[in-house]
Amino acid sequence: MADTVFGKIVRGEIPAQKVWDDELCIAIRDINPKAPTHILVIPRDPIETVDDVPEEKKSLLGHLTWVATELARREGLAKEGYRLVWNCRANAGQDVPHIHLHLLGGRRMSWPPG
Repeated sequence: MADTVFGKIVRGEIPAQKVWDDELCIAIRDINPKAPTHILVIPRDPIETVDDVPEEKKSLLGHLTWVATELARREGLAKEGYRLVWNCRANAGQDVPHIHLHLLGGRRMSWPPG
């Protein structure tokens, strides 16, 4: 896999506004937010898409989801609601080939997303 902006952020080569940092992932504020709160939860492992997560790392998806929900509580989003989004490949809107989970909140979300 080619190096990505997220890989560089994880390694500290590119600055980002971190809101979470543990042994499995980091979370940063999106620099092009689609909602008042838009946080990206990014694993340290450079896995290209959610389709590429091997069975032995399936618990990573649960950890990333748990981190996103914990951040939603910390950001005051839990009571009113929030959205968690996985994009898989370009047609779904995945711009960076390194899996990441979007946490969006702070406004009413439309459906379908647009």
